[in-house]
Amino acid sequence: MSEKEYSVSEAVRLIGVESHVLRYWEETVPGFAPRKDYSGRRIYSQRDVEIVLRLKYLIYVKKFTIEGAKNQIIEDAENVQNNPDAVMEIRKIRADLSELFFEIQKAKRQEEN
Repeated sequence: MSEKEYSVSEAVRLIGVESHVLRYWEETVPGFAPRKDYSGRRIYSQRDVEIVLRLKYLIYVKKFTIEGAKNQIIEDAENVQNNPDAVMEIRKIRADLSELFFEIQKAKRQEEN
């Protein structure tokens, strides 16, 4: 199974931040760099979404500065090497949850029409 990819609008809906915030975080956080398609549009991988959700949590909930959040994400990445099986399971669960979120959104739009 290939990794799920998200357009900017899908990523914005899923993460809950505006696109300009995503662009700023792309410039600030190492390891977070969505690829661009042939038209130059940003495409977010599941890993990108996970990084941004963690960043959002650290900044908005834990009240980290952007610098502190960036350092915490780097530290988290270093700790991942100690337990790769757990990390893979968490990533799978997050991917499943993301897919469910979009299925629910799709169903809601169909009900409205």
